[in-house]
Amino acid sequence: MLAPVVKGVLLGLILSISMGPVIFAILKQSLTKGKQAGYIFVAGVSASDISLLFICNVFASWFVLILDHKALVALLGAGFLLLTGLYTLFFKKIVLPVIDADNEPSYRKRDYVGMFVSGFAMNTLNPNVFLFWFAWTAAIGTLAADAANPIHYKLLVFVPCLVVLLLSDLIKVALASKLRPKLTEKNLVWINRISAIIILIFSAALFISALQYA
Repeated sequence: MLAPVVKGVLLGLILSISMGPVIFAILKQSLTKGKQAGYIFVAGVSASDISLLFICNVFASWFVLILDHKALVALLGAGFLLLTGLYTLFFKKIVLPVIDADNEPSYRKRDYVGMFVSGFAMNTLNPNVFLFWFAWTAAIGTLAADAANPIHYKLLVFVPCLVVLLLSDLIKVALASKLRPKLTEKNLVWINRISAIIILIFSAALFISALQYA
């Protein structure tokens, strides 16, 4: 049963480099708020992936109806990214964190909850993520139907996929933390601006997609 595991690993690699704003958000969280904050954000993203995958598998037939409302899904995603980008670009306060090579910045529990929810929401409201999981759930489901144990086949595909995806996000956090001690206020401002512009570009792309779906 090596074939489904290989499929899962390849799916994880594809998703880890193709989800646009989530990648930049992970790097930004890690650079500006520290490694611990990056891990919490990644936990939210991972929880979103697990939830979407579970929902797509359990309610596959129901989601066929959602595909008839792709324009609405794209508009919701574009709106969320637009608000996030505008807030980041014009309203978010730029504060250079106190950087200590040995000690991470301390946050309150509600701050960590906010980071987790932010990661969960950004990933969940990215239509590309939903369409990815839905499309591959349908494709793998078709292959699993011919297997002796369909559920076992799906697990052999999707568990490695989720593991690879999580590991890739953790690597991004670790790499970003290496650059963090070199962070200056000027660099932080530019990171914030670039992140906001990238998010706004993806928002515009989703809005255009919504017009095409309409």
